[in-house]
Amino acid sequence: MRRQTATSGIIPVGSSRSLRLDPLSLPIRFDAQDNRADGGIRQIELHRERVILRREVGGMRMAVNVRVCDFIGIASRNTDNGKMLLLQHRDPSLSIPLCVGADFDEIEAAASQWSAIFALPQLPEDKTREPAQRRRRHNVIKDRRPKFLARRKAGDLLNEAGNYQGEDEIIARD
Repeated sequence: MRRQTATSGIIPVGSSRSLRLDPLSLPIRFDAQDNRADGGIRQIELHRERVILRREVGGMRMAVNVRVCDFIGIASRNTDNGKMLLLQHRDPSLSIPLCVGADFDEIEAAASQWSAIFALPQLPEDKTREPAQRRRRHNVIKDRRPKFLARRKAGDLLNEAGNYQGEDEIIARD
Protein backbone atom coordinates (compact mmCIF):
# COMPACT_ATOMS: atom_id res chain seq x y z
CA MET A 1 0.00 0.00 0.00
CA ARG A 2 1.29 3.43 -0.94
CA ARG A 3 1.62 6.27 1.56
CA GLN A 4 -0.23 9.43 0.72
CA THR A 5 0.22 12.88 2.13
CA ALA A 6 -2.55 15.30 2.94
CA THR A 7 -1.97 17.18 -0.32
CA SER A 8 -1.71 14.05 -2.41
CA GLY A 9 -2.58 14.31 -6.08
CA ILE A 10 -4.44 11.00 -5.97
CA ILE A 11 -8.07 11.54 -5.13
CA PRO A 12 -9.46 9.05 -2.60
CA VAL A 13 -12.40 6.88 -3.69
CA GLY A 14 -15.72 8.64 -3.12
CA SER A 15 -14.10 12.03 -2.70
CA SER A 16 -15.37 14.98 -4.67
CA ARG A 17 -12.10 16.88 -4.14
CA SER A 18 -10.00 17.78 -7.12
CA LEU A 19 -6.30 18.53 -7.21
CA ARG A 20 -5.48 21.83 -5.46
CA LEU A 21 -1.99 22.58 -4.26
CA ASP A 22 -1.28 25.50 -1.94
CA PRO A 23 1.60 27.64 -3.24
CA LEU A 24 2.25 29.02 0.25
CA SER A 25 2.98 25.59 1.76
CA LEU A 26 6.07 24.66 -0.26
CA PRO A 27 7.76 22.16 -0.29
CA ILE A 28 4.95 19.81 -1.35
CA ARG A 29 5.14 16.12 -2.17
CA PHE A 30 2.27 14.51 -4.08
CA ASP A 31 1.44 11.80 -6.62
CA ALA A 32 0.23 12.50 -10.15
CA GLN A 33 -0.82 10.43 -13.14
CA ASP A 34 1.84 9.32 -15.58
CA ASN A 35 0.68 6.99 -18.34
CA ARG A 36 4.21 5.84 -19.23
CA ALA A 37 5.26 4.98 -15.66
CA ASP A 38 4.77 1.57 -14.06
CA GLY A 39 1.55 1.71 -12.10
CA GLY A 40 0.57 4.91 -13.92
CA ILE A 41 1.81 7.17 -11.10
CA ARG A 42 4.79 9.44 -10.50
CA GLN A 43 5.82 11.20 -7.31
CA ILE A 44 6.50 14.92 -7.49
CA GLU A 45 8.39 17.03 -4.96
CA LEU A 46 7.79 20.72 -5.54
CA HIS A 47 10.22 23.20 -3.97
CA ARG A 48 10.69 26.93 -4.60
CA GLU A 49 13.85 26.45 -6.65
CA ARG A 50 13.55 22.88 -8.00
CA VAL A 51 11.18 20.06 -8.89
CA ILE A 52 12.00 16.39 -8.39
CA LEU A 53 10.04 13.84 -10.43
CA ARG A 54 10.28 10.20 -9.32
CA ARG A 55 8.85 7.35 -11.33
CA GLU A 56 9.53 3.77 -12.30
CA VAL A 57 9.60 2.73 -15.95
CA GLY A 58 10.22 -0.88 -16.94
CA GLY A 59 11.27 -1.74 -13.40
CA MET A 60 13.94 0.99 -13.35
CA ARG A 61 13.58 3.74 -10.78
CA MET A 62 14.51 7.24 -11.83
CA ALA A 63 14.53 10.67 -10.29
CA VAL A 64 14.61 13.75 -12.53
CA ASN A 65 15.76 16.98 -10.86
CA VAL A 66 14.61 20.08 -12.80
CA ARG A 67 15.22 23.70 -11.84
CA VAL A 68 12.12 25.89 -11.66
CA CYS A 69 13.76 28.45 -13.94
CA ASP A 70 13.87 25.77 -16.68
CA PHE A 71 10.05 25.77 -16.87
CA ILE A 72 8.34 28.04 -19.42
CA GLY A 73 5.63 29.39 -17.16
CA ILE A 74 2.23 28.84 -15.58
CA ALA A 75 -0.41 27.73 -18.10
CA SER A 76 -4.14 27.17 -17.72
CA ARG A 77 -5.75 24.62 -20.02
CA ASN A 78 -9.41 23.77 -20.58
CA THR A 79 -10.44 20.23 -19.67
CA ASP A 80 -13.70 18.29 -19.98
CA ASN A 81 -14.97 19.32 -16.55
CA GLY A 82 -13.28 22.67 -15.94
CA LYS A 83 -9.78 24.10 -16.04
CA MET A 84 -6.35 22.81 -15.14
CA LEU A 85 -3.36 24.87 -14.04
CA LEU A 86 0.05 23.54 -15.14
CA LEU A 87 3.67 24.29 -14.46
CA GLN A 88 4.52 24.12 -18.16
CA HIS A 89 7.83 22.72 -19.43
CA ARG A 90 9.14 22.60 -23.00
CA ASP A 91 9.00 18.79 -22.72
CA PRO A 92 5.30 17.96 -22.13
CA SER A 93 6.18 14.87 -20.07
CA LEU A 94 7.80 17.16 -17.46
CA SER A 95 4.79 19.49 -17.09
CA ILE A 96 3.23 19.38 -13.63
CA PRO A 97 -0.46 19.82 -12.72
CA LEU A 98 -0.93 22.39 -9.95
CA CYS A 99 -4.68 22.87 -9.72
CA VAL A 100 -7.80 21.35 -11.29
CA GLY A 101 -11.27 22.78 -10.83
CA ALA A 102 -14.42 24.20 -12.32
CA ASP A 103 -14.24 27.64 -10.67
CA PHE A 104 -12.51 29.84 -13.25
CA ASP A 105 -11.97 32.76 -10.83
CA GLU A 106 -10.25 30.48 -8.33
CA ILE A 107 -8.00 29.05 -11.06
CA GLU A 108 -7.01 32.56 -12.19
CA ALA A 109 -6.22 33.59 -8.60
CA ALA A 110 -4.13 30.45 -8.12
CA ALA A 111 -2.32 31.14 -11.41
CA SER A 112 -1.26 34.59 -10.25
CA GLN A 113 -0.07 33.16 -6.90
CA TRP A 114 1.98 30.40 -8.53
CA SER A 115 3.39 32.87 -11.03
CA ALA A 116 4.52 35.19 -8.24
CA ILE A 117 6.00 32.38 -6.12
CA PHE A 118 8.06 30.89 -8.96
CA ALA A 119 8.74 34.22 -10.76
CA LEU A 120 7.46 32.69 -14.01
CA PRO A 121 5.11 34.30 -16.55
CA GLN A 122 1.50 33.30 -17.03
CA LEU A 123 1.12 31.76 -20.47
CA PRO A 124 -1.87 32.48 -22.73
CA GLU A 125 -4.58 29.83 -22.75
CA ASP A 126 -5.13 28.99 -26.39
CA LYS A 127 -1.60 29.32 -27.63
CA THR A 128 -0.06 25.92 -28.21
CA ARG A 129 3.70 26.04 -28.10
CA GLU A 130 5.66 24.35 -30.82
CA PRO A 131 8.89 22.59 -29.92
CA ALA A 132 11.97 24.75 -30.16
CA GLN A 133 13.98 24.47 -33.34
CA ARG A 134 17.24 22.63 -33.18
CA ARG A 135 20.10 24.98 -32.43
CA ARG A 136 22.87 25.41 -34.95
CA ARG A 137 26.40 24.72 -33.89
CA HIS A 138 28.47 27.87 -33.74
CA ASN A 139 31.82 26.45 -32.79
CA VAL A 140 35.17 25.50 -34.21
CA ILE A 141 34.47 21.86 -34.99
CA LYS A 142 31.35 22.37 -37.11
CA ASP A 143 33.39 22.53 -40.34
CA ARG A 144 35.66 19.59 -39.57
CA ARG A 145 35.40 16.35 -41.47
CA PRO A 146 33.95 13.39 -39.60
CA LYS A 147 36.50 11.17 -37.90
CA PHE A 148 36.21 8.22 -40.26
CA LEU A 149 36.61 10.52 -43.29
CA ALA A 150 39.63 12.26 -41.77
CA ARG A 151 41.46 8.90 -41.60
CA ARG A 152 40.92 8.29 -45.31
CA LYS A 153 43.51 9.51 -47.73
CA ALA A 154 42.40 11.24 -50.88
CA GLY A 155 42.74 8.69 -53.66
CA ASP A 156 44.60 9.14 -56.96
CA LEU A 157 43.49 7.75 -60.28
CA LEU A 158 45.19 4.47 -61.13
CA ASN A 159 45.63 5.26 -64.79
CA GLU A 160 45.79 8.86 -65.74
CA ALA A 161 43.73 9.89 -68.72
CA GLY A 162 45.86 9.98 -71.83
CA ASN A 163 46.27 13.28 -73.60
CA TYR A 164 46.93 12.86 -77.33
CA GLN A 165 46.73 16.45 -78.42
CA GLY A 166 47.94 17.17 -81.94
CA GLU A 167 48.22 13.50 -82.98
CA ASP A 168 46.35 11.67 -85.70
CA GLU A 169 43.62 9.27 -84.79
CA ILE A 170 44.68 5.68 -84.50
CA ILE A 171 42.08 3.11 -85.56
CA ALA A 172 42.59 -0.62 -85.38
CA ARG A 173 41.10 -2.32 -88.47
CA ASP A 174 41.13 -5.87 -89.65
